[in-house]
Amino acid sequence: MTGLMVCVAVLAAASAYGVLHRRRNGRVRVRGRDEGQWLDAGRLGGELGERATLVQFSSAFCAPCRATRRVLGEVAGMVPGVAHVEIDAEAHLDLVRDLGILKTPTVLVLDADGRVVRRAAGQPRKADVIAALGEAV
Repeated sequence: MTGLMVCVAVLAAASAYGVLHRRRNGRVRVRGRDEGQWLDAGRLGGELGERATLVQFSSAFCAPCRATRRVLGEVAGMVPGVAHVEIDAEAHLDLVRDLGILKTPTVLVLDADGRVVRRAAGQPRKADVIAALGEAV
């Protein structure tokens, strides 16, 4: 009987964690530690957009990174003055450490000056990215 109770408790805890993880994955949100972080064209390896820049950190074997690249490319094509810059996380470990990137894909939304205003860890939805751009402009 005790083994059954332990099994039920472990399954309940794992289910709760899974639901929480699924809700948070890909959500564009503000994080307190992003305040005061700036990126310029030199650190990005690409030009900043006139209105905003979508910075994507990817890795070579990341399947969600390819889908994120497509979504961000579509958004950058739809919204004038928005640029999309993709950075290989493995090749830029110093930048990854400085920005606290823990997984790929991670998307940073920068305003016109290069200030980090939003962050999404995981594959973001197109509507969430467009809404985040509204606050960056």
